[in-house]
Amino acid sequence: MSEAHALPYLRETILFLTLAGVLIPLLQRVRINPVLGFLAVGTLIGPFGLGRVAEQHPWLHWVTFGNPEDVETFAELGVVALMFTIGLEMSVKRLWSMRRLVFGAGSLQVGLSALTIGGIAWAWDHTLESSVVLGLVLAFSSTAVVMQLLGQRRELGTPMGQATFSILLFQDLAVVPLLVLVTIMGQPGDSGFFTLMGIAVFKAVATVGTIYLIGRRLVRPVFHHLASSRQPDSFMALTLLSSLGVAALTWAAGLSMAMGAMLAGLIIAETEFRHEVEITIEPFKGLLMGLFFMSVGMGIDLSELAREPFWLPASVAGLMFIKGALLLAILRAQGLSWGRSTEGAVLLSQGGEFAFIVVGVAMTLKLLNPAAGQFMLLVVGFSMLLTPLAAKLGNMLGDWLDHRLGQRGDPPAVPQPEALSGHVIIAGYGRVGETIGQILARHHVQFVAVEHDPKLVARRRHLGAPVFYGDASRPDLLRRLHLEEAAAVVLTMDQTRAAMHAVEGIRAVAPTVRIIARARDEHHAAALRRAGADAVISETLESSLQLAGLTLECIGIDEEVMLHVLENERERRISAIRHG
Repeated sequence: MSEAHALPYLRETILFLTLAGVLIPLLQRVRINPVLGFLAVGTLIGPFGLGRVAEQHPWLHWVTFGNPEDVETFAELGVVALMFTIGLEMSVKRLWSMRRLVFGAGSLQVGLSALTIGGIAWAWDHTLESSVVLGLVLAFSSTAVVMQLLGQRRELGTPMGQATFSILLFQDLAVVPLLVLVTIMGQPGDSGFFTLMGIAVFKAVATVGTIYLIGRRLVRPVFHHLASSRQPDSFMALTLLSSLGVAALTWAAGLSMAMGAMLAGLIIAETEFRHEVEITIEPFKGLLMGLFFMSVGMGIDLSELAREPFWLPASVAGLMFIKGALLLAILRAQGLSWGRSTEGAVLLSQGGEFAFIVVGVAMTLKLLNPAAGQFMLLVVGFSMLLTPLAAKLGNMLGDWLDHRLGQRGDPPAVPQPEALSGHVIIAGYGRVGETIGQILARHHVQFVAVEHDPKLVARRRHLGAPVFYGDASRPDLLRRLHLEEAAAVVLTMDQTRAAMHAVEGIRAVAPTVRIIARARDEHHAAALRRAGADAVISETLESSLQLAGLTLECIGIDEEVMLHVLENERERRISAIRHG
């Protein structure tokens, strides 16, 4: 069958899956960051790499991407998936609790960076419009790169991670008025700059507010209905529909698809289905983000270094230095140590992926001339390519500074109401789980529960219980509930296989966490013990002992003797379970 009659983009799909499934894991084994790996591979096999000589060597056609447009559509889905998961991590309540960092540090960073970079562009004889565009777009950092690096290093929960995340969040919110502003600036008219900015902000706020209010009314009932049927394929379809559907609505309104995806995530974050949705979207996000990084790498032309041996490296270094210096001052003002401020400043010093969208729109509307626009895209691309290495150096430099200055830790930069540590996870919130939760609550022990019955979840959440919908036998769901920081996990489900899977999965992720399990009978209890449970309560054993105790009491056996008999029997049975 000829390629013309095969599935569209079949060769590109097979090549990408080969790289994602084989090459990248090999690079990780030699400790090469996957973000850097995808960027480097995209540069190597892209149209400016081996793709240049594919015509002279036809066999290279099968291992190169000759046309970056072939993967750009899918790559954009990577950004959509990323923004959707960022929205899932948020909630209106959490966003409000982080307002000082999001709207304080975030707006300060974007404003100062835009003024400084835009002023330099103005000094180099750019027009006012192009200076505004360049200043604003280069003020943004790469959410995709930074969030990937923070996640891999497990630093999202640290004060530095929260501060950088807050600044990135403000940048993501600012993309909406920026895109609208660029579009309006490119239209003929006599409106002043501040009038255009006001129109952009109003349109963005009105659109986002309308979608959010309507979405909250629709999403929970629909998810609740489909979750009741327990059809995984329908649940996955609804998850994808929510993210892409809201993204399409914002795009139709002239806003960013990425902003729409984050809005969809924010809507679902207010429901009990957020953690199950996170797990559903996770594999798609990873693959699509890899494709996005590859597409960025494909746009990097290393030969430009030969044509611009001074100005291109100087511009990349200048951009990262200017943003890094401003970020260092801002993060330090937020209370972070010198070391962690330095690490965060380096981490956020690159250009962002939205530059490829905004600069493209600006060139189409003739706000930027093509030569300047392409040069700036190369600057952004090279800065993203350097970020994993720069971040590693920033981390080392930050540790050295904190050690040198005697600063061992940072004060919390922002309250984290959803951060869990030393808590109890209750897997299954039926009658047994609810009783345990009520006892823990009375003793002020923090807990969170997972239940697979959506009706039960809805009723318990209505009463204020911290219950989420999901399958507790999936360790990736428990990991979302900070499994590794939990004091204990209580398994109350009576399904033998589900409880076994949960114990095995928990032990694989968190070998030291205490597991207390409910068993149907003694054979089930013995199996859970062998799987790694620390303590197992057999329903049949305890109910039998209680009945036996009442019987002995009724026939006149002394209470002290009765309790001694029951304790001996319990120990004998438990010993048999342990050694069985």
